[in-house]
Amino acid sequence: MQTYAESTGNPVVAGFFDPRTSSIQYVVSDLATKRCAIIDPVLDFDEKSGATATQNADELLAYVERQGLEVQWILDTHPHADHFSSARYLKEKTGAPTAIGAYVTQVQALWKDIYNWPDFPDDGRQWDHLFVEGDTFHVGEIEGRIMFSPGHTKASITYVIGDAAFVHDTLFQPDGGTARADFPGGNAHKLWDSIQAILALPDDTRLFTGHDYMPGDREPEWESTVSVQRETNIHLQDSPTAESFIALRNERDAKLPMPKLILHALQVNIRGGDLPEPEDNGRRYLKIPLDALPGAAWDEARS
Repeated sequence: MQTYAESTGNPVVAGFFDPRTSSIQYVVSDLATKRCAIIDPVLDFDEKSGATATQNADELLAYVERQGLEVQWILDTHPHADHFSSARYLKEKTGAPTAIGAYVTQVQALWKDIYNWPDFPDDGRQWDHLFVEGDTFHVGEIEGRIMFSPGHTKASITYVIGDAAFVHDTLFQPDGGTARADFPGGNAHKLWDSIQAILALPDDTRLFTGHDYMPGDREPEWESTVSVQRETNIHLQDSPTAESFIALRNERDAKLPMPKLILHALQVNIRGGDLPEPEDNGRRYLKIPLDALPGAAWDEARS
């Protein structure tokens, strides 16, 4: 199985595939300055044993060291529902600032209610920087800018860095279509608008997605272009108007079970990847609310 690939351009993009969560993590580098950003890193978690590990994050750090890079940013596109973020661990290891979209505060407010955390600070202070639409930043000498891309979540953003855009759960590979919009705070109409904004980027913009579920049991893939997505994405071809896309997305989403880690992951990821504080016995605990997502489809194993 392909778990690593490098894409040359400006910037250089190294993608690292995590088979456990079907997630792709990125190290985005400016070769001129040897500076880089890490995007959507995974903290390993085994829901059966409750064990955590840093294998994925350490692989990113090993690549950074081999390439002689300096980490300038640790970036999340949104609070993930299917894996823990290792942003906090990587900040401890590198000293680089963490960042996410400013509307993470809306996601925090939503989920603090679900978890019954009345004292949880929902002002985004868990990150060093909160980006808004149109903000610019740099990876070395390469300019990046922020596109607000809601729909999958209230807080989703796209990082456009040089000739590359990191779209995570907005577009999948063309044979995988588009991301779901039925999580708390999701909206299929906003997802359509976000996709159209991404497809308005230059045709040769490299697009990097955050998951690949390998339709037809093919090898994992995570890179495409604007023109390829526009011309071949199965959901956009089948549903070329906002109305037809919204109908398609709503129909599909109603049949999809929730990700197995959504209730585990959100309580970590709205904290910027910080695990819960240890209790008086020294152990950390996750809090799983029952019946918190009414109407969610059960998986096919239900009898």
